[in-house]
Amino acid sequence: MTSPLNVILGAGSQAWDGWLPTQREQLDLTNRVTFEHYFGDRRADAFLCEHVWEHLTLEQGRAAAQLCFDFLKPRGFLRCAVPDANFPDETYQRIVRIGGPGPADHPAADHKIVYDVHLFRDVFEKVGFDVNLLEYCDEQGRFHYHEWDVTTGPIYRSLMLDHRNRDGKVGSVSIIVNAMKPE
Repeated sequence: MTSPLNVILGAGSQAWDGWLPTQREQLDLTNRVTFEHYFGDRRADAFLCEHVWEHLTLEQGRAAAQLCFDFLKPRGFLRCAVPDANFPDETYQRIVRIGGPGPADHPAADHKIVYDVHLFRDVFEKVGFDVNLLEYCDEQGRFHYHEWDVTTGPIYRSLMLDHRNRDGKVGSVSIIVNAMKPE
């Protein structure tokens, strides 16, 4: 029996046990050929992608969702997180906005979109995923958390793992979806 093929897309410095970290040079969400080369005839059991989709345009994000769908096994999942347009914190919004907070070398400088939960969910549903919302803020800025198991695909910028979320205070959030490919 082979181990599950669990792949982190755009891992940066992230590494989690049981997950293969990849960078854009290996798996480029805007380039199908990189997926064909990396996977060949194999398909992933799961993808993990944290704060990458906001660096794509909406159209690129939709195409990337289709790419992930195509390279997942049936019943495989993509757990994906992005900044939340509805989180009611001015400093947070200044950092995650399109173009980032100002300096050209800031990691958010090439943000191309800031999603709300409805648009982000739609990106994945439109290509055939069944989407479960794990964490997000609604239009009134209220944070919603639906219990999920971080051991099946950890997202650092989540309620349970982010160091800014302590002592009952929500200091930083992400929209986190679990997008499942049907059988």
